[in-house]
Amino acid sequence: MTDATPTRPAIRFDLVVLDAPDIRALADFYSALLGWRIADESDDWITLRDPATPGGAGIAFQYAADFVPPTWPDETVPQQLHLDLDVPDLDEAERFALSIGARPTGLPDEPDSTFRVYLDPAGHPFCLCLEEA
Repeated sequence: MTDATPTRPAIRFDLVVLDAPDIRALADFYSALLGWRIADESDDWITLRDPATPGGAGIAFQYAADFVPPTWPDETVPQQLHLDLDVPDLDEAERFALSIGARPTGLPDEPDSTFRVYLDPAGHPFCLCLEEA
């Protein structure tokens, strides 16, 4: 037994990767939603990054022919992950997200909620969350 604490190596978060059967459609959706640009693309992979934050974290889409979308909130096929996106105005962000292909879930069913849940074009859930003041 040793008292030495191991030194954490340089580990940096890089990407969240979502599986999808149509990675172009999903990349186009998130590019429009976030204002990010394609940084890398191949037949089975597309990476988006924020052009205002070079070297910052990104989101990628990996081709999955047999993708089964989550059925959340029904747990038959669990959501596995979801994205929380901060916005200053829920109503404005909702209108925009719906106009580019998001689908509302109607959740939560509370009029004063500080977040709303949607599905992206491939069925992954994501939340628009009111920024804290």
